[in-house]
Amino acid sequence: MTAAPLTPVSASEAVPLSQGARIINTFIAPSKTFTDLRRNAAWWAPFLLMIVVSGAMVYTAGQKIGFRKIMENQMQAQPKTQERLEKMPADQREQQLQQGTKVSEIISYVFPVITLIIWLIIATVLFATFKFAVGADVSFKVSLAIVVYAALPLMLKTLLAMVSLLAGMSPDSFSFQNPLATNPGYFMSPANGVFLYNIASALDIFMIWTLVLTAVGFTCVSKVKSSTAYAVVFGWWLVFTLAGAALGAVFS
Repeated sequence: MTAAPLTPVSASEAVPLSQGARIINTFIAPSKTFTDLRRNAAWWAPFLLMIVVSGAMVYTAGQKIGFRKIMENQMQAQPKTQERLEKMPADQREQQLQQGTKVSEIISYVFPVITLIIWLIIATVLFATFKFAVGADVSFKVSLAIVVYAALPLMLKTLLAMVSLLAGMSPDSFSFQNPLATNPGYFMSPANGVFLYNIASALDIFMIWTLVLTAVGFTCVSKVKSSTAYAVVFGWWLVFTLAGAALGAVFS
């Protein structure tokens, strides 16, 4: 009697990855992480990590710089709003600044909820594009998991920004939106053009890393060509970036 032939099993199927292993592999072997999402599309681990990192960053910024100063720095990216404030009587201006400081602190601490909503929107757009326009075999749950895991480099950027704060970053140069010199916008003044500033800020090393990981993720789980995945991901990023920069310029 002969033995039945063994069916080869891939490493990702033979050894399912833990949530911790997925997070680590996102940085060192992303294809392993994204391929494993076909087995289990859970994304709670990186989301919880984001909550912890974001909370620590906000607390550190509040202690080292203060939310009043943070809000004043943010106002520099909104020339029109700043001009309206300067025209107010001193007592009204101070009242507006105090209210703005409280709102800024609240939004900073609940930012993970806002981020999750943004991830849901991005995942929906990418899922619809890959599923119906490209004809890829991918579910919304997997699409969301790809988007969440691919955002891990942005959390690394947050950690580096927190280290810079602890090391004594100048309060005058800090903002939550652009805390590190990882994009051309960091070296520009919004007062010279909000639209161009927003575009330059979007050309961020960590954002590009995230976009590359997103394209790799959809390539791994849906078997579409990598060129197609990159075109879809970077195409939508360009659309969102231009639209966001235009809106920012209008309402600044």
